Amino acid sequence: MFVPGGFGSYMLAMDQKTYELIGADYPGNRVEDIKNPSLGWMIGFMFVVSFLGLFSLVPLRKVMILDYKLTYPSGTATALLINSFHTHTGAELAGKQVRSLGKYLSISFFWSFFKWFFSGVGDSCGFDNFPSLGLAAYKNTFYFDFSPTYVGCGLICPHIVNCSVLLGAIISWGFLWPFISQYAGDWYPANLGSSDFKGLYGYKVFIAIALILGDGIYNLIKIILLTTREICDKRSKQSALPLTSSSQGTETSKILTEEKKRDQTFLKDKIHPWFAASGYVTLAAISTATIPVIFPQLKWYMVLVSYIIAPTLAFCNSYGTGLTDWNLASTYGKLGLFIFASLIGTNGGVIAGLAACGVMMSIVSTAADLMQDFKTGYLTYSSPRSMFVSQLVGTAMGCVIAPLTFWLYWTAFDIGSPDGPYKAPYAVIFREMAILGVEGFSSLPKHCLEICCVFFTLALVVNLLRDVTPKKVSRFIPIPMAMAVPFYIGAYFAIDMFVGTVILFVWERLNKKEAEDYAGAVASGLICGDGIWTVPSAVLSIFRINPPICMYFGATS
Repeated sequence: MFVPGGFGSYMLAMDQKTYELIGADYPGNRVEDIKNPSLGWMIGFMFVVSFLGLFSLVPLRKVMILDYKLTYPSGTATALLINSFHTHTGAELAGKQVRSLGKYLSISFFWSFFKWFFSGVGDSCGFDNFPSLGLAAYKNTFYFDFSPTYVGCGLICPHIVNCSVLLGAIISWGFLWPFISQYAGDWYPANLGSSDFKGLYGYKVFIAIALILGDGIYNLIKIILLTTREICDKRSKQSALPLTSSSQGTETSKILTEEKKRDQTFLKDKIHPWFAASGYVTLAAISTATIPVIFPQLKWYMVLVSYIIAPTLAFCNSYGTGLTDWNLASTYGKLGLFIFASLIGTNGGVIAGLAACGVMMSIVSTAADLMQDFKTGYLTYSSPRSMFVSQLVGTAMGCVIAPLTFWLYWTAFDIGSPDGPYKAPYAVIFREMAILGVEGFSSLPKHCLEICCVFFTLALVVNLLRDVTPKKVSRFIPIPMAMAVPFYIGAYFAIDMFVGTVILFVWERLNKKEAEDYAGAVASGLICGDGIWTVPSAVLSIFRINPPICMYFGATS
């Protein structure tokens, strides 16, 4: 709730301090475009935008979890951890899996603890910035950052997903961005900041979005067509879907029985599509009437448009999260920010764009989180209806707790001060994006939209090839959605995931049965151990206990 709530990004970007940090003389930075945080409007805004994402994709939960068999690595890891405490069958194997999970959870936790000592203060220290492939490769984000989480994701995700992510990293950071950088000063002004939409950052964000939308829209249309055909034919078919296929020759009857039981449990407690649709429409109507009261710059018809297109973006984000475990809500938020700021223009476009960013981020993030939890529920034989109700309760609590937590920090500390411990750098970045967005797409660097169209078309073509070619060929064709993530994030996590897939590949060649039995437990231990470390790490940060060592690498003079 704290991240999609924008308490460190778009909400802070509206305040007086961020306006002053950018400077009153900065072109487009108007004193009229200020809205300081207030507990009342923040809680109200959270309540009217946070629930829509939960209703947006409920009708597609069967498609995402059962048909597409999306991995959702964090959800899978959580489920395996939960199942390890409630095992009733296969006691001997289950016991070994639990011991394996606990072993690698401990290794991951203590490794993260060890890494903390060398991470120093700032973003350039420690193993997370280790130039393992050389300094030249490091500058283009090609390095292994020793992250147990993404090595674990590589162990869980299908090989084609990991290879697609690496291919996307090679295309973008190995060729495309260095190529475009050669035209600095011609295609875009040289010496711009790393987060300036007028520079290389604009290419990164919008080309990644083009790939994501191309893949997501293709698959969404495909789902609609297949579903319509099934309804018209009045019979259910198992369609050829893009990710995984069951190896029926090697699966035991026990595994098939367990999978069938999971499917029955997952489908038993139905959440009717009409309920989800009516809930979404009702909440959208309330939000459309309420948001213009909180942000008069964002007109009601703009809010309505955002709710019409939001489910498509939510599907794209949930699909991508299921493949790579990356929730790119902020990317979709930036898209909404840019579009709505340009539509409103100079008279209120900054605040309107930032508010629209909040609407988009909230919907696409909560939709992906819900689908991640549905995956956990599927693997733990939990009632999806109960999980949905729990999400509603948790979201309601978050709508109050998150603003209250932020308000405590806001009143107690100098949030946003460049010299303080809570610098909130994304506030400045988001406000500058909104100011740039007011100028419209003409402010984007040269040839950006043309390249976006090429990659959007490429995503459609590649998906079409995956569907029309024989299975023995299509299983080697990359997935555009997975390729898109490193375009924006960087190549480092692609290296981590590829290390995980190489480990799994070798393991399967040496002992396939052992790999099938223990790979999930090992991956879950790596992911959960690294995740658990964030709790003591946050406590140390709250008490301002900094790592004692900064391990840094630089070129020799």
